[in-house]
Amino acid sequence: MSSTTRLRLPLAGVLRLGRPSDIWFKPALSVVVATAPPNLVLLALGRLDLAAYSMAGSLCALYGHNRPYAARARVLAWVVLGMVGGLALALVAASLTTSAVVLVAVGALMAAVQKAVCDVSRIGPPGHVILTFITSASLFMPQSLGQVPGHVGLALLAGVWAWLVGMAPGLLRPHGPERRATAQALTAAAAYAGTGGTAEGHAGARAATAAAVHAAWQTLLAGGARTDRTRRALEQLLVRAEVALAAPADADPARLRAWARELRGTGRIPRVESPRESADELLGVDAELAAPRRPLRERLAPLAPIAARTAIGCALAGYASLALGVGRPYWALVTAASLYQANVTLTWNRSIQRVVGNLLGVLVFAAVAPLAHLHPAALVLCCAAFNFGAEALISRNYWLGSVCVTPMALLITEFARAQNPGQLIGERVLDTLVGALVGFVAAVAVTNRRAGDRLDNALTAAERARENAARLLAEPHPAPRALESARRALAAALVDLRATADAASGEWWQRALPEERVVLVEQSGHRTLAATVRRQGLAPLAQDTGTTTEDARP
Repeated sequence: MSSTTRLRLPLAGVLRLGRPSDIWFKPALSVVVATAPPNLVLLALGRLDLAAYSMAGSLCALYGHNRPYAARARVLAWVVLGMVGGLALALVAASLTTSAVVLVAVGALMAAVQKAVCDVSRIGPPGHVILTFITSASLFMPQSLGQVPGHVGLALLAGVWAWLVGMAPGLLRPHGPERRATAQALTAAAAYAGTGGTAEGHAGARAATAAAVHAAWQTLLAGGARTDRTRRALEQLLVRAEVALAAPADADPARLRAWARELRGTGRIPRVESPRESADELLGVDAELAAPRRPLRERLAPLAPIAARTAIGCALAGYASLALGVGRPYWALVTAASLYQANVTLTWNRSIQRVVGNLLGVLVFAAVAPLAHLHPAALVLCCAAFNFGAEALISRNYWLGSVCVTPMALLITEFARAQNPGQLIGERVLDTLVGALVGFVAAVAVTNRRAGDRLDNALTAAERARENAARLLAEPHPAPRALESARRALAAALVDLRATADAASGEWWQRALPEERVVLVEQSGHRTLAATVRRQGLAPLAQDTGTTTEDARP
């Protein structure tokens, strides 16, 4: 094997459309309901020029749709505070200086902080991009210190409305997010069971199932320690998904898919018998909730290279735009910020998607601009339509959503005053190309040598978790809660190992990755996981499957 990993820039499949998200309509509808009323009120008051500030708060409605409502309330509140705080900082900076060089530097640093915070908190889509778009654009809005409180207050008011919009569905379907997460785990488990654990593609299906099951548990845990009948029923169904993961040949894919379909509806949750002897042993939720979180510094450390890429790439993109005489360097800055993913390969993919989507988007803007210029109300309605379209399409592929995001962003610049469409299109195309090129070059230049170290740490953690579970399995009568905690820890370690290995494999200029060791650790870990599930009485006994607890050995 070579001593370094080569840079791989694939083109195959980058623009391929995927399946839409199960909940694409939720953020799409939410953002329309959150943005349209404030904009229409401002239109009626003859102050549509203030809509750029209200949009800052309204766009918070895009976040948290995969979270249980108790957790969503907290997440949305933090998003609103983060958005409004970033807006306030940007507006103060804009009021204190008109130096574009200084403002680009401020925008680049803010983008890096937003990227790091969103990644470490695992906020989910749309991540830091919306925050960076708002704050970067605000840096270049003519502003005085006296105007800042009013503009920030308007954004906060719209943010409160967005919070209410995001929480409203909980009145009708209070367990909707938990039901969807469990359904996704069951669907993934059915796909894995369909392979029998040996057919072609079984390794990928196993990893996808483990990730879906782990994500579903995290969703249930995010709802807090309080357990009701609905959550208990969902936990029982999730255990069935774990059983399928441990013994795919003994699972019934059709039944798993049927349960998933029922959960996606509005009917009663399917009831299944508990495979445990004691309901008190179910899932070790108390232990997981009581487990201490890793220190913030420890969680932020692996993100340092990505944050550095963001800061350097955004700054260079903004300065390159200024050097070319573009009047809105924040477009290049935001383009660069939107590129940075977990590794260079994924960043390359996003670069292609961003350029294609933006170039098609400016053509859409050219076609729509005459309609939007007919009346301010038409401008508001066009923005709402593109908001909906962006969220409806972006889960299929980023470039497809960008086809709507681009004209929406261009129309937002016209809230204050109508502008020359030709000039807007020219500047947007130039900034897109500059931002994508400079941003990607920065990603390549700032290497992530820590990716290999993170993989070593993930391998060590997975091996230790497997050894702990195997030690308990060797005991004649292990404590049920200890065995459950060991199983959950091993499952989480295997999911983290796969995610870390995928991220590391897309980096370059680092030492050769221990790919064989990763495969062996995953195989032995999943064997131990299966033996643990069987020992707990969740799956058929060893004599029924031809597997014994000896499988716990590497």
